Amino acid sequence: MIPRYSRPEMVSIWSPETKFKIWYEIEAHACDAMADIGVIPRENADAVWKAKDVEFDVARIDEIEAVTKHDVIAFLTHLAEHVGSEEARFVHQGMTSSDVLDTCLNVQMVRAADILLGGMDRVLAALKTRALEHKDTVRVGRSHGIHAEPTTMGLTFARFYAEMDRNKNRLEKARWEIATGAISGAVGTFANIDPAVEEHVCEKLGLRPEPISTQVIPRDRHAMFFATLGVIASSIENIAVEIRHMQRTEVLEGAEFFSMGQKGSSAMPHKKNPVLTENLTGLARLVRMAVIPAMENVALWHERDISHSSVERAIGPDATVTLDFALHRLAGVVEKMLVFPENMLDNMNKFPGLVMSQRVLLALTQAGVSREDAYSMVQRNALKVWEERLDFRELLLGDAEVVKALGEDGINEKFDMGYHTKHVDTIFKRVFGE
Repeated sequence: MIPRYSRPEMVSIWSPETKFKIWYEIEAHACDAMADIGVIPRENADAVWKAKDVEFDVARIDEIEAVTKHDVIAFLTHLAEHVGSEEARFVHQGMTSSDVLDTCLNVQMVRAADILLGGMDRVLAALKTRALEHKDTVRVGRSHGIHAEPTTMGLTFARFYAEMDRNKNRLEKARWEIATGAISGAVGTFANIDPAVEEHVCEKLGLRPEPISTQVIPRDRHAMFFATLGVIASSIENIAVEIRHMQRTEVLEGAEFFSMGQKGSSAMPHKKNPVLTENLTGLARLVRMAVIPAMENVALWHERDISHSSVERAIGPDATVTLDFALHRLAGVVEKMLVFPENMLDNMNKFPGLVMSQRVLLALTQAGVSREDAYSMVQRNALKVWEERLDFRELLLGDAEVVKALGEDGINEKFDMGYHTKHVDTIFKRVFGE
């Protein structure tokens, strides 16, 4: 990913330096395990650890690979330059390149997941704070973009919290799914390496042994991981689109924070644009772009081919770096978001009383009016509010049929806003458990 949409902590996981360090740890731990079971001399295994503090020379490895045309062999050659050819002759004993590549990739993805989970915790904390702050801030709910019935801004934040909490649970499962390693040799049969080596390496790297590998770790695990990232990205976009709508000039119920010195437009000085949430919509598309290729990687020829390899070299860093940046950008937007309760009430009252139409409809049916007749009585008054901006309550009070069925007091009591917010506490307890 480009630096503009990257955070150093996540980028470092995917750096060549980090990758080669993990490769080295895999090889060194494998040598230890092989020495423990008497496959290689202990002194040779110990010698490999002479390189534990080495910063592997990426340029030198690239130079060797230019000749060998094989990245793992290039790394092993460079490692021997540090350890010594004789001492390093048992490195990679009985292993195949995928043992190193796949186990390393899964270590990187687990580390990436841990960072992403931290970002999700920040988003969840921000959403919960704003939900509690605006628990009773009334705004109009919309369906099809049209005024429906009253809700609260707190419920809006709370439903996004619940969605992200589900996503956190999904990511924790996806992290578990991907936390396997394989040191099983060519075609995964352990013919040339003992399964105890795999167990030892995985334990040292915080992984579980893959129950059955071919020459690669099964790619359904990776497909699940990237699909989860795609769902999280879609939830980010869901929140971003809501904020973008709220910031529209004719709505203006909420807005991104606009800092001192910030400019909204090169042409129009009055502009305050929702650029961060628009950016989040775009970043979500980039993350989702990795999902289909990851699923297509599941089908490999026989015990393996490398059609998945080039894909993963791109989507591994790109999807995790982009989602990491997006999570922290979203958290910042929510933390500093401006909310305008007065505008929420003004918007709801643009069509005075109209949001109470269902309550009147239900009251008429309970008073003995058929649903068809009740709907007609309410709608004929509601349409006048739409078309002439008249007051819905006043229209109902002037409708003889409605008054006959409900009485004036019965009509007036149907315009109590508390009717729509009476179960907010119940919903909050379900979401937050408090």
